[in-house]
Amino acid sequence: MSEKKENNFLNEKLIPLFNKISSARHMVALRDGMTAAVPMIIIGSIFMIIGQFPVKGYLDFMAHIFGPNWSTVVQYVTNASFNIMGLIAVAGISYSLAKSYQSIDAFSAMIVAIGAFILTIPMQIGKDGGLLIPLKQFDSSGLFTALLVGLFVTDLYVWLMHKNLVFKMPDTVPPAVSNSFAALVPGAISLFVVWLIRIGVEATPMKSIPNVITFFLQDPMSKVTNSLGGAIVIELVVCTLWFFGIHGANAISGIIDPIMYAALAANASALKAHQAIPNIVTKTFFDNFVRIGGCGATLGFVILMTFFAKDKEMKALGKLAIGPSIFNINEPIVFGTPIVLNYRIIIPFILAPIANIIATYTAMKLGWVAKTIGIYPPWTTPAILSGILSTGHISGGIMQLFNIVMDTLIYYGFFRSMDRAKLKEEQETAKQ
Repeated sequence: MSEKKENNFLNEKLIPLFNKISSARHMVALRDGMTAAVPMIIIGSIFMIIGQFPVKGYLDFMAHIFGPNWSTVVQYVTNASFNIMGLIAVAGISYSLAKSYQSIDAFSAMIVAIGAFILTIPMQIGKDGGLLIPLKQFDSSGLFTALLVGLFVTDLYVWLMHKNLVFKMPDTVPPAVSNSFAALVPGAISLFVVWLIRIGVEATPMKSIPNVITFFLQDPMSKVTNSLGGAIVIELVVCTLWFFGIHGANAISGIIDPIMYAALAANASALKAHQAIPNIVTKTFFDNFVRIGGCGATLGFVILMTFFAKDKEMKALGKLAIGPSIFNINEPIVFGTPIVLNYRIIIPFILAPIANIIATYTAMKLGWVAKTIGIYPPWTTPAILSGILSTGHISGGIMQLFNIVMDTLIYYGFFRSMDRAKLKEEQETAKQ
């Protein structure tokens, strides 16, 4: 196929198709709903940096002044923001989707969706008779469930409303009261359907709706070994899950982390015994050399946004996200750009970390870069410093610098395309 034909296919077929998909009602609802979580994520990121700033002197000083539990207290705000991402997502997605139908009271639909989301979470009865709710399902761990519930339950609710399965109140009744009563039957049926799904899932080996993802990932991922191919498979899964709004690293951590920590411990034992370091793929391999700036190796992308974006929105987001990204916190970018369900950025989001894997693995295999030695710097430790600490050698920091430059180059073409498109939208909006 000639270059001209390829360009025609891209411009006439592929781009219009992607534009149609991205402007679809449900895709817009997903984008807007995820964006609702951005302010809380940025606030939580700031407090996370304060509480986990990776300098021992700083941590010791703060502990001496404010007591040993100072970091826990500071990160109350982080917990309050990061740990409700799933809840914010289901509310935002449902509200945005219901609002797009215009004839539906979006607030009532959102309340029903929130109730349905909580219904999917397995709860236990405490010794005092109270409910014990696993709050982890409210954060990014429950994000995929939130996406499905936000879309499915809202569409079901809207369909039932259009079937006129409602209690109609006299016109003299205030709208707030009327909308509440109108939501009774559609809301009850929606929750009943989710309840039936939950009962069905509980009858399977998966036991609960949040376990569905883990159940389908557990067997294949548990077979991944310490190899270049295994590392690539792991990161492909992580990045693909992130594209669909699932915290990929968290989703497979229960399966992969024990393997990675064991590999790191084996390296530490070998170092202590003055033996050759056996493993390349370890926990610090991923945290320090692959996911630079966070999953998707987005630090390079944030650098481009901060210093080279012409679109005001992208530059502003870059300036907000550059600080957290240096400390490997990239939720502001993932949900602010957004990267979730964004076809424009998914290729470099997957390609950059895989390139980091190949480059770092090859360099360590050939002995150009020291392997990780068992030291596990906090995951918020900035690149270059974390590379030196995790390998005990300056070559680790140089490798990270190389990866950052490479990631920036990988993201560059896609960044320019997004920047031009957003700048054009901005200019067209200004003319209206």
